[in-house]
Amino acid sequence: MRIENAMPIDRAILHVDMDAFFASIAMLDDPSLRGKAVLTGDTSPRSVVTTASYEARRFGCHSAMPMSVARRLCPHAIVVQVDGQRIREMSHRLLGILDESAPLVQPISVDEAFLDVTGMGRLAGDPATIAAAIRQRIRDELGLTASVGVSFNKFLAKLASGMNKPDGLTVIGRADLDGVLLPLPVERLWGVGASTLERMHRLGFRTVADLRAAGLARLNRTFGRAGEHYHRLAHGLDDRPVVPDSQAKSLGQEQTFPEDVGDPTAVRGVLLGQVEHVARRLRHHRRLARGVSVKIRFGQFETITRSATLAAPTDLTQELWQRVADLYDRWVQQAFVPVRLIGVAAERLTDAGQQLALFSDPDREKRQRLDVAMDRIAQRFGEGTIRRGGL
Repeated sequence: MRIENAMPIDRAILHVDMDAFFASIAMLDDPSLRGKAVLTGDTSPRSVVTTASYEARRFGCHSAMPMSVARRLCPHAIVVQVDGQRIREMSHRLLGILDESAPLVQPISVDEAFLDVTGMGRLAGDPATIAAAIRQRIRDELGLTASVGVSFNKFLAKLASGMNKPDGLTVIGRADLDGVLLPLPVERLWGVGASTLERMHRLGFRTVADLRAAGLARLNRTFGRAGEHYHRLAHGLDDRPVVPDSQAKSLGQEQTFPEDVGDPTAVRGVLLGQVEHVARRLRHHRRLARGVSVKIRFGQFETITRSATLAAPTDLTQELWQRVADLYDRWVQQAFVPVRLIGVAAERLTDAGQQLALFSDPDREKRQRLDVAMDRIAQRFGEGTIRRGGL
């Protein structure tokens, strides 16, 4: 289904999502892989799939799945490792295209971002035209494909980008909202995992139309705090702005797992990687964090947040990780349950130039030099090339 109606004047949000990014890079660099089932990652015992090509997805393979499981589902799949430097290069070039295409760009990961193109009509055309131009530039300059969703808020733009993958363009305007949204199965809404989906089906909620018809009061009685969330999404409501890193009051990263993860050490490892990534973004934009928070989702969409104030504003990975690890470890000791989503945020940001130390601290200077060295390695060879021993 392709919907390309004119957009309203108020807001125009794009969600750009690369198609099987790591696997597509592997196919670009080795054309013999094209059209084949490809899994990116490695074959070590605890390896997970970083990306599955669309040919592999037909057999049930997906990202974050244990590689051993994916290879059982698709025995003929080809497992390849994509060079970290190559991923970093392509991600950097992608962000360059997006930055040149819109005044407000919010990266979500190495291969997706939100763009706010409100008010660009006279300069660049309507939002669908801008989206088409971005897709063409990505194809011409990177040799890859991207799917782009266009709508009047983030939720609907992201929903649209997944409707015609791969290499799709979908626009959801206000006039199209009910026709597109109401027939969708409830699992297409953010936050509906396997356990929640089972409960919804048991209660007779199978489509977004069913949730909307239930009304806010019933959804609140049935799902508690998540009831309002489902009510808003069922009506296509989402007022979050597109916020570039340089303007954000907080910087964070989240990961939703396809299945609940019951190994607290594995979740902790993901959390450390998120802290490294967030700290690197802080240093890149010359921002300091006064606080940190950990977001954990489990069970029936139950979400908790644990926050802490830092002793002093910082952008150092080790100082951020110490507080984040303490928050997470205390939760694990008290009440660990399998995790659906894990996320970390650096909060109450301030400009780095506003923070001046009165006395030198040799240990802190060593940590700063370590971060600078690791940033250079990540910039040259790619994120994840070098990691701290906490993993």
